Amino acid sequence: MKEPKYTEAQFCEKYDLYSDMVYKMCVVHTGNCADAEDLMQEIFLKYLYRSPVFESPDHERHWIIRVTVNACKDFFKGFWKKNIICMDEIEREGITHEESGILQEIIKLPEKYKMVIHLFYYENYSVSEISQILKISESAVKMRLKRGREMLRMELEQ
Repeated sequence: MKEPKYTEAQFCEKYDLYSDMVYKMCVVHTGNCADAEDLMQEIFLKYLYRSPVFESPDHERHWIIRVTVNACKDFFKGFWKKNIICMDEIEREGITHEESGILQEIIKLPEKYKMVIHLFYYENYSVSEISQILKISESAVKMRLKRGREMLRMELEQ
């Protein structure tokens, strides 16, 4: 394996900056705290050993999100896909009981709606930024947000 190009302090700084975001995105996609932690470890190992050069902090953040999206997609390619959510773990991570109910419903959404909902509402990205990150058109992002919200509304009203 290649030698890391970051010092421990530099890596820890980046980990502290992005770990909450990456973890939450992974939990939303996997619905499982243990798998989310495994994915998060893989993502940060890629960051450490690839040591990409970024033009700006936004570029770095977009790279982390793109790697997270890809890792989550790869997770579902395997036969070991699980649909379990560890609510005690989520509550320990700072998500309230009410938010965890919403999170459970987001996890139930079809795959293509989960990420846009998370990026828009939890990471505060604009439609155009999500479009660039996910490499889809802005109209596709808007439609996925609309349909995802409709599905959530229907489930939460029941």
